[in-house]
Amino acid sequence: MIHKSSTVSVPAVTDVPRHIAIIMDGNGRWAAQRKLPRVAGHVKGVEAVRAIVEGCARRGVEFLTLFAFSSENWRRPEDEVSFLMRLFGATLQRETARLHKNGIRLRVVGDLSAFDAHLRALVKRGEIRTAHNTRMTLTIAANYGGRWDILHAISELPARSAVDGHAVPVDEASFAQYLAMAYAPEPDLLIRTGGEQRISNFLLWQLAYTELYFTDIFWPDFDDAALDAALASYRARERRFGRANA
Repeated sequence: MIHKSSTVSVPAVTDVPRHIAIIMDGNGRWAAQRKLPRVAGHVKGVEAVRAIVEGCARRGVEFLTLFAFSSENWRRPEDEVSFLMRLFGATLQRETARLHKNGIRLRVVGDLSAFDAHLRALVKRGEIRTAHNTRMTLTIAANYGGRWDILHAISELPARSAVDGHAVPVDEASFAQYLAMAYAPEPDLLIRTGGEQRISNFLLWQLAYTELYFTDIFWPDFDDAALDAALASYRARERRFGRANA
């Protein structure tokens, strides 16, 4: 199913966002505050992921998308990147059964060709095992970048036919079906932890009318209460999608 774009139609607005996207920032600074190695923050961050996945599912969120590893994160120290890859694999092995038991579908988007064969196999296994679950779709964006997503979609577009010598234009609907997350509606709410206020090349096409929420809380400390604060802020917004004030 391809969902309509918020720039061409007005989606329904509900108290609970259908789709929440999260930039999970602050693991390293959380660790530094405690004089721990950066990797300790990443390990603690996995615990926060588990809690927020379960919290969103309880609240009736239909789609949750987590920015786990960007296409720019390869610039980090080699030993940290290597640890993150191992942690991702171990988490997939450990958590897929829990996701399946809780009725949650797993999807992973991004340029997975950069990962080793073992990690790609774990991703595929998790997606296949949970493919028919309907309670919530959890998407992990790994080696993902918004610009990569758009360029990849362009590369996937079939050759445009010509009518009377003129190329047939591509509209939003025909283009969006080639984006990595064509199966999901655009995010209603973007949460970024860790105090930074930017979107960092995440879901550039899809965030056109998304409500943005920034918090100073580091990701490992983002819990149910912090999620409720983000949702309270969302409910207080007036989502107009270009319309005049109500």
